[in-house]
Amino acid sequence: MRQFAGTYLFLFFSLTKLGAQETLLEESIINGKTIYSSFCASCHMDDGMGVGRTFPPVAKTDFLINQRTESIKAIKYGIQGPIIVNGITYNSSMMSMGLKDQEIADVMNYMLNSWGNKDDDMVSAKEVAAIKK
Repeated sequence: MRQFAGTYLFLFFSLTKLGAQETLLEESIINGKTIYSSFCASCHMDDGMGVGRTFPPVAKTDFLINQRTESIKAIKYGIQGPIIVNGITYNSSMMSMGLKDQEIADVMNYMLNSWGNKDDDMVSAKEVAAIKK
């Protein structure tokens, strides 16, 4: 009986923690959508498809997931020069949006979980803060 109670408590706390993480990710995605609409949609479009060969897509993109640190760095500090997104080279520039670390985390979580992208590995403000130029 004692072993059963211990197993039950372990499962309860594990599921509670998992539920809390899902809730945090959901909240971050909601906040990120607002930030994306205000700061990103004018170039990357509301549907995340970008503009021709000028502004790369953030929808259905390999760059966000495979180049996670570079993606965060681009939002945090801006980016200039060529990058390859879905096999296409883009050579443009993006200035820093002046967002706080939590805002960057939120917009990353939104983009990583929208338009055919899926990544349950939540970006945190702590992860963003650790990324240096």
